[in-house]
Amino acid sequence: MKRNATAVWEGSLKEGNGKLTTESNVLSNTQYSYKTRFESGNGTNPEELIAAAHAGCFTMQLTAYLNESGYRVASLETKCNVDFQNGSVVSSHLSVIGRVDDISTEAFQQHVQKAEKNCPISRLLNTEISSHATLVRS
Repeated sequence: MKRNATAVWEGSLKEGNGKLTTESNVLSNTQYSYKTRFESGNGTNPEELIAAAHAGCFTMQLTAYLNESGYRVASLETKCNVDFQNGSVVSSHLSVIGRVDDISTEAFQQHVQKAEKNCPISRLLNTEISSHATLVRS
């Protein structure tokens, strides 16, 4: 399986702007610029996209591990914070809230740690990765 996305940039770094398009067209000529990356503005930026990819990948991996162990997942909600400093992504922190039937807090934490280390995006990133998990009882 291979996936792709295209970035087009026009102009200088600070005054120019770009557009991102993904193979699925979920992003279709989506605007990004210096302002959306380093200030505030309408559009996205690479770090936000990394955070979305990491949150989505981790959540799917955690679901797979929980299902493999016989647990039924009612819901998992993951927020990812990517820290970009001095031109480098220095960390990615995952915060997950899980509603999972008949699981102990300890077992949930073990599955979270396993997913944190083994989801494909975690393995791709060469940075500090951490997580925090909250198990909510129904």
